[in-house]
Amino acid sequence: MYSWTQSEKDNSKKLYGVEIMIENGTLEQVKTKDCPNDARIVTYEVDGEIRYDLTRSQKAVNIFDMYYDKFGKGVKDIQYGEGRHNPKLWGIQAPKAKKKK
Repeated sequence: MYSWTQSEKDNSKKLYGVEIMIENGTLEQVKTKDCPNDARIVTYEVDGEIRYDLTRSQKAVNIFDMYYDKFGKGVKDIQYGEGRHNPKLWGIQAPKAKKKK
């Protein structure tokens, strides 16, 4: 039960500058602290069912535009997520320590 096709997810980065991190998750899943602090929780309704996504973008208006274009008035709320990681460092692997001589 997905709200987005794979092509829509891929095009969301190019068209809107939005990355969908968690799609149709539970409220507990999208309130994770293990994500960047610029992530936002989007609440929307599809066929009478409330759904939650965790997304990130530089501007909240881009997130709103993308969701409104897809779901119209089904968009209920966009709020800050609970992430604790610096967005600049998100996804970067720590360098491996070199052996000392």
